[in-house]
Amino acid sequence: MGKIVAAMATVHAPQLFTRPPTEIPEQLDADIAAMRELGRSLDETRPDALIVIGSDHLETFFLSAVPTFAIVAGEASHASFAGREYNLPIHLPLAEALLDQLVEAGFDMTYSQDAVLGHSFAAVYEWVLEGRDIPVIPLFINTYLPPLPTARRCEALGRAIAKIVEGRPERIAIVASGGMSHYPGTWKYPQPAFDFDYWAIDQMERGNHEALLSLTNAQLDEVGNTEMLPWMAMFGAIGNQPGELLTYQPTWHHGHAVMRFIPNKREEAGLPLETKTPPEYRFQTGKGYEFYKHPSPSAYQLNRLLYDLRHKQALRRRLYEDTPGVAAEYGLSAAEAEAVETLKDESIDMLRSLKSHPLVEAGAHPLGTLMSIVVVQAEARRMRLQS
Repeated sequence: MGKIVAAMATVHAPQLFTRPPTEIPEQLDADIAAMRELGRSLDETRPDALIVIGSDHLETFFLSAVPTFAIVAGEASHASFAGREYNLPIHLPLAEALLDQLVEAGFDMTYSQDAVLGHSFAAVYEWVLEGRDIPVIPLFINTYLPPLPTARRCEALGRAIAKIVEGRPERIAIVASGGMSHYPGTWKYPQPAFDFDYWAIDQMERGNHEALLSLTNAQLDEVGNTEMLPWMAMFGAIGNQPGELLTYQPTWHHGHAVMRFIPNKREEAGLPLETKTPPEYRFQTGKGYEFYKHPSPSAYQLNRLLYDLRHKQALRRRLYEDTPGVAAEYGLSAAEAEAVETLKDESIDMLRSLKSHPLVEAGAHPLGTLMSIVVVQAEARRMRLQS
């Protein structure tokens, strides 16, 4: 009979790879040290496969089609970020069993053999797996382009995964990649909801996952935590197991957390589960989604350009040589073309200004905007070095 032997949750911030001067190196080092501690948990629990539950940052999927849940079931899991490439073996029998049996359980799964995944998965491959000979099953959950699955639906997905694992022979570990509070690309980027993060960590340390599973997506959006939806699936798979916080780093733009949940660890040690009812977190009410909404179809070409810039080096270089020509090629309006000019502005204050970025004002998705800025400006630095 199969068994979930370890569950973990980790930050995957791109700054861990890029190490920009805006970050405090000691905070990034603490994250990586904690992620490597998760790797040592893999050594102790010896899983046969690792289910990695992550999200997308408008790099794998785009507005043409965004799945709610997807499993990559090819020969290898391909991930790419910041010049690093990963090709890890996939546990194909388990991946295909999950696809088939999750559909039978009522989940309409998307199937891919060749999706190239981003830093949500790359960070786990780099610092948690770190060369260990453990095959993976990448599982994607939509966290940024509504309609998002609810926390309860993610919980149900996790429960279904656990049931499937029980009927198989493998020992399985789960890593949920994402969180905690951050608002990439929005005016609130420099003001994470650290108070929510500390509250949520307290609930998880108690094993009171119900407090998080009962949250709405509008509430998660309010506190910059829609990326915790992969954590909700993990909670569904393991039940109310208390977590152990390995690190929490409150950076200027993001709450970085790394936790682990070893199923039945407290019971095996003779320790009771936490039974006290903790206080509730106070949300604002009635605001709905504020930060990550549907982009207007009228801004599709603008969002298309930002997506293409992240994948096409020649286009990035053309942007610097002939921005009006690129804007005309994509059929941008005068206001959109003017906003695109700001992609070349390397002012740090633009990220800390507490004002919406001009591209977001023009209709661009905030996350796609930020990630495009990072890639375009990195290209500019390469061009300067080559000149």
